[in-house]
Amino acid sequence: MSAPVRVLIADDQALLRSTFRLLIDREPGLEVVAEAETGDRAVELARGTEPDVVLMDIRMPGMDGIEATRRLCDPGGAVGSRVIILTMFDLDSYVYAALRAGASGFLLKDTPPGDLLNAIRIVAAGEALLAPSVTRRLIAEFARAAEPGPAAGPLERITDRERETLLLICRGLSNSQIRDRLKITLPTVKSHVSSLLTKLNARDRTQLVIIAYESGLVSPRR
Repeated sequence: MSAPVRVLIADDQALLRSTFRLLIDREPGLEVVAEAETGDRAVELARGTEPDVVLMDIRMPGMDGIEATRRLCDPGGAVGSRVIILTMFDLDSYVYAALRAGASGFLLKDTPPGDLLNAIRIVAAGEALLAPSVTRRLIAEFARAAEPGPAAGPLERITDRERETLLLICRGLSNSQIRDRLKITLPTVKSHVSSLLTKLNARDRTQLVIIAYESGLVSPRR
């Protein structure tokens, strides 16, 4: 039997933390290892408990969720946890900064329980974006506010097939959908995604999408 996915909940609302804990602890294969009411405490507890996934509220007293996410996702750090941002609004401007800080995706606080549990598993596995239709819109809004650079730089190191794969990732396609679109095997798709993550120094697919927008490879209108 595989080890359960370890979750840390960071939110300044005690009632919400308790609700999430009850939901997660009742689900086979998931367990809450700690709760934090501030960003500082989240970073401290994460270093001690090493959770697989952190549910991170953006707006907390003291250190906010953005800075806490940056510290937890720092490549030079020893935590290695993946972060899901929790927000009340699907286009909260702070979410843009959180994604750039290394968050793997985001969820609205009123997300249905089943979707929350599924999102935790997805992020723990590092396999896909969260809520592609909403996440793409979020990143598109971020891209409109940013000045895209030339489609060169790190993208010069990827192959034509990897570029095709990256474009499909930006459209929110899963590995299986990419396989069908490109007429290649699933292991080949996974190999392309793994290569993109390595060459572009990205933690997950969300960061791949951000890099594609910031490099100018894609735009909100494409």
